[in-house]
This record gives sequence, C-alpha cells and structure tokens, in this order.
Amino acid sequence: MASEPGAPASDLDVVAAMQYVSLTTFRKTGAPVSTPVWIARDGDELAFVTVDPTGKTKRLANDPRVEMRPCDMRGNVPDGAPVHRGTARVVRGDGEVAAVRRAIERKYPMARVAGVFNTVTFGAFLRAKRAGVRIRLAVDD
Repeated sequence: MASEPGAPASDLDVVAAMQYVSLTTFRKTGAPVSTPVWIARDGDELAFVTVDPTGKTKRLANDPRVEMRPCDMRGNVPDGAPVHRGTARVVRGDGEVAAVRRAIERKYPMARVAGVFNTVTFGAFLRAKRAGVRIRLAVDD
C-alpha cells in the first residue's frame, strides 16, 4: 500500500523502493554480517528469497533482528545512509516461499528468468532449496 499522494513516504515504502538492500543479520556473538539482497514489499512486510540453509537463515534462527540500508549490487552502502530496523522470520512452506517469490518477480523481471532456469538442469546452485524471509519494520516510538 503506497502512501497517499503528497504524504511523506512511510519507512516501508522507502525500503521497498530500494533497488538493493544491504541486509544485516547478527551472529550469536552479536557480530553483524551484511549482504546485498533484492527486496520487495508484500502487504505490510518486506520479503526476499534465499538459498536454504544459508548463513542468513541460520543467523535468523538465533536472532531475528535485521538492519537494512540502501546499497549497490556489490553491497556498498553510501555514507550517511539511513538504517531501517526490523525483525525477520524464515518461511519454508511451498506456498509461503511461492508468495515471496511472486512478490520479488513483480518488482524484478529478471527474477522470472532465474525462475525458469530453476526448472531445467542448470547447476546445483540454481536447483538448491529456497526459503523466503519476511521482515516487519520496527515502529519508532
């Protein structure tokens, strides 16, 4: 849901509009680990697809906190970029992952092409099991 015309964009709208997001998850020690991801809005949440299991899904199992900043495709964050905080949950059910994938494909047409490659023999990485990650932004008090 976009903001009303003329109204300031919500944090959800701002993050959803970013081309790439530097997603920071946290190790058990509290050490941050950042990685660039495609992210899309799906209702009142942000979502992305990842290989499962991967470091992100393992870290989120221990600590659901996330931070997001705008970045380029290599994960370079501009100086002074705003930080958006939230909590994430990993979804693994076929229907849940498909819903996240559809949200990504609506925003990123190239994701549809990658989805086609998942249906043919194109290497172990492309055939790897996927999980969805859903993020709710923190509400500032």
